[in-house]
Amino acid sequence: MNNTIYGIRPILEAIESGKTIDKVFIQKGLHGDLFKDFFIKVRHRKIPFQYVPVEKINKITRSNHQGVVAFLSAIEYHSIFDIIPSIFEECRIPFIVILDKVTDVRNIGAIARSAECAGVDAIVLPLKGGAQLNEDAVKTSSGALLKMPICRHSNLVEVINFLKESGIEVIGIYEKAEKMYFNKDFTKPLCIIMGNEYEGIAWDYLRECNDSIKIPMMGTIESLNVSVATGIILFEVVKQRLL
Repeated sequence: MNNTIYGIRPILEAIESGKTIDKVFIQKGLHGDLFKDFFIKVRHRKIPFQYVPVEKINKITRSNHQGVVAFLSAIEYHSIFDIIPSIFEECRIPFIVILDKVTDVRNIGAIARSAECAGVDAIVLPLKGGAQLNEDAVKTSSGALLKMPICRHSNLVEVINFLKESGIEVIGIYEKAEKMYFNKDFTKPLCIIMGNEYEGIAWDYLRECNDSIKIPMMGTIESLNVSVATGIILFEVVKQRLL
């Protein structure tokens, strides 16, 4: 796999050279002074990591991996804390999308493609729990993941509060909301939050929203695919801002 690095020293060299690492697999029970220094560096750089059985690492590579494998990111990440001021400096109306642990790379790719077409300024993802933005995600997005800022943060509550303090209305797309999406004013500075494919938006984030809206359902299936639902909201925003 050409997006993986294995071995403690090669991964440390990749970190020091500034390569963006999406995730690190660490063999359960690993110890030793060299590993301790490695782990401190991973934690300090806030690189997502996961403890896994050695068998899982062996399926990735049979080389001398020393119990660690890193996955290089296919994209470069940005900080939403830097992006928002630049949007206001350019006298534009911010339009942000937060994805709460969307796990399917095809959904993220499709959402990114729609978001880029709709003029979204940035997509924000959690540091842990979401899909790995690999080459498949980039391909599904038709390159949109390489054309627009993608942000990844460990504390989405902090991000939401920063957006609200910046004068941006944060709206959760929530199936039990009372307000229909087409009755909402989307012409102001805006951030929409979309939940994951199975559980929707986490309550910790939903309660921080300024408002919540829903897409009405007429059939027997309870919910739309998250990429389809996002597309509906995105282009309602486009419609309102063009009128």
